[in-house]
Amino acid sequence: MHISVFCSAADLDDRYTTPAREFAELIGKGGHTLVWGGSESGLMKVMADGVQAHGGRLVGISVEFLAAKARKNADEMVITKDLAERKAQLLARADAIVIMVGGTGTLDEATEILELKKHGMHTKPVVLLNAAGFYDGLKQQFQRMDAEGFLPLPLADLVFFAEDGVGAMAYLEESAGIP
Repeated sequence: MHISVFCSAADLDDRYTTPAREFAELIGKGGHTLVWGGSESGLMKVMADGVQAHGGRLVGISVEFLAAKARKNADEMVITKDLAERKAQLLARADAIVIMVGGTGTLDEATEILELKKHGMHTKPVVLLNAAGFYDGLKQQFQRMDAEGFLPLPLADLVFFAEDGVGAMAYLEESAGIP
């Protein structure tokens, strides 16, 4: 399975890096491919290191203005002209999407992926990995949108909130029919 992961390129503390390492290990040991922003810094590096250390493949999708920060030893590295093309490639190359902690770039990617799914432009499973309760506020907002009729499909059909990497991987494998 090709799993696109949207996450921060910032250096973060253990409450965010520990769940990322655990999830990266599951991706690698499961023989899956990490499709990610390609950066050699922050949480992106943590994910790539963990996947690679446990036998998984790496497909990086970087962007011209960040190409100097791209990981040199990825199995494949694509350099796109802009962020819109990068997001499109991250979605196109994915069988599933996981959104980890991040800033405005990650939030932008998450909302675009969910908007596309809402409109039926893709049917790939989407997981918000809620490490250390990072997305509690967003989850509450989505629940309100659902309850008040702002979503044309049930929230559970749009996104799955996982509290840890084990829950995220179990959901993805179940969605893909992997026993």
